[in-house]
Amino acid sequence: MKFNTKTIHGGQENDPAYGSVMPPIYQTSTYAQSTPGGHKGYEYSRTHNPTRNALEKAFASIENGNYGLAFGSGLAAIDAVLKLLSPGDEVVSTNDLYGGTYRLFTKIYKDFGIKFHFIGMDNVAHIESYINKNTKLIWVETPTNPMMNIIDIKATSQIAKEHNVLLAVDNTFATPYLQQPLDLGADIVMHSVTKYIGGHSDLVMGALVVKDKALADKLYFIQNASGAICGPQDAFLALRGIKTLHVRMQRHCENGRAVAEYLALHPKIDKVYWPGFENHPNHDIAKSQMKDFGGMVSFVTADSNYNAAIKIVEKLKVFTLAESLGGVESLAGHPASMTHASIPKEEREKTGIVDALIRLSVGIEDVEDLIDDLKQAIG
Repeated sequence: MKFNTKTIHGGQENDPAYGSVMPPIYQTSTYAQSTPGGHKGYEYSRTHNPTRNALEKAFASIENGNYGLAFGSGLAAIDAVLKLLSPGDEVVSTNDLYGGTYRLFTKIYKDFGIKFHFIGMDNVAHIESYINKNTKLIWVETPTNPMMNIIDIKATSQIAKEHNVLLAVDNTFATPYLQQPLDLGADIVMHSVTKYIGGHSDLVMGALVVKDKALADKLYFIQNASGAICGPQDAFLALRGIKTLHVRMQRHCENGRAVAEYLALHPKIDKVYWPGFENHPNHDIAKSQMKDFGGMVSFVTADSNYNAAIKIVEKLKVFTLAESLGGVESLAGHPASMTHASIPKEEREKTGIVDALIRLSVGIEDVEDLIDDLKQAIG
């Protein structure tokens, strides 16, 4: 089954009760039993819910995995992965990553005795020098948030397998439409479903997808024991979002390209970060592991200061100044004061997250309106 068909039919079946084409919203906490333990596969909705199960099957299908898990948020999904670890274990992570992930790593799990190494992964050979007998996980974002760095998933997976280390890939920016890390050797794929997969800025959710049954069983146990699951209403919305993922991503990519090219020629813009440019670091790797280059674009104003960036985002009218990304509407953000504010300024700036950096989530509106909006805001 091809990807565009999978988004609509993958892992899905008509509801057995009445033949409903869309899985119904099973808004229930518990299920009747004929005798203790005698039930129809469902006993309590933290453990299993038919709407959530339908969504988890869809997650597995579109990522070419065997097992999907839905969580109450992307961070809850990441939290479940880290619960695979024990005190004394070490994690090698990219140094350019979502601020909430960095906060979870450094403010929560560091205190539990997990050691983190934040390094540049543009050159995967750099990873090897940080791996030792205590290393249990490599954490990758690609493209990274917000600098759009590209990390070679296949090469990283080879390093992980040589050292018997798990490789987890945050695939939020690329989505399964553009990139499928499990096929490139990753063990775990994570999504903030809140973003492109949901696609309409109306839910908060996270997902994990794996191929290995033993790993899936550990994660299912953590999901149930910790209880950070999503509700059936959100599961229904995410299922609906998946069905249009392929057509939305096509437009996100088209508009992202047009916006990036416009900004690259603008005299008041100093730098534009978008992996579709031939001079973008690791552009060739992006071409090899991604179907297209996505709708995320970051840029730095030529007048390189905080006030210049704030002035631009406040003047935008079609782009909405807001947290998050991946919805049908275009959003603009100022990472240093918004999504990445939890990262110390010195650490942010080492990775390029300067005060003049603006991140755009390019939506599916008419691209001429988007460019006109940037034109009036930048001046």
